[in-house]
Amino acid sequence: MNETDNDVIDVDIFREGFLKYTTEAFQLIPIIKKPRILDVGCGTGTPTIELAHLSGGKIIAMDINKKDLQILNQKIKKKKLSNQIKTLNASFLKNKFDKNSFDIIWAEGVFHIIGFEKSFKASQRILKKMGYLVLNESLKKISPYLRDIAKFGYKEYKKLKLPERVWWNEFYKPLEKEINGLLVEDPKLIKNRQIRRYRREISMVKPNPKEFDTAFYVLQKI
Repeated sequence: MNETDNDVIDVDIFREGFLKYTTEAFQLIPIIKKPRILDVGCGTGTPTIELAHLSGGKIIAMDINKKDLQILNQKIKKKKLSNQIKTLNASFLKNKFDKNSFDIIWAEGVFHIIGFEKSFKASQRILKKMGYLVLNESLKKISPYLRDIAKFGYKEYKKLKLPERVWWNEFYKPLEKEINGLLVEDPKLIKNRQIRRYRREISMVKPNPKEFDTAFYVLQKI
């Protein structure tokens, strides 16, 4: 692996600022003793670790990215959470879980990527009756589906709207500052895969941050 492929920024440092919203969203759910949770598209598991602390339950952290899961497995070992969190390298839409397997399905910024309708259907099958589906999604992208959410087998239980421009103010703006600092130190990093990726995202969000505002939606299976 050459230097253009190596990650040069620990993005988790910036992502951790959003854990306060993960906590607030989890607190919207009625207390479930030691729930069984599926974290869809968990990535490197910043919210996953927090969910383990908040819930005291058992979590399956699922993602298609093996590299991210390797990082998460290191965190699990370091934080001694092996009895609570298990990772799974698999596609959510092709999952082989039994029906009614989970009390909670948690997905932050995932369903709009893999498709809302397919994701709602896949969740419905494996979520227990009266279980909770918690999504952090773009207000703009999810709104059309919420208008008739009952047809997917859910009702909207509660909602936590994040502050306006939060993704710019609390994530991309400080990340941009970090990237610019690295490029001053080493201009050749302009070719780095990770830096190119986040510079593209910054170029999309920066001109109109409100377009990327999100909320946590707590949906209950009916």
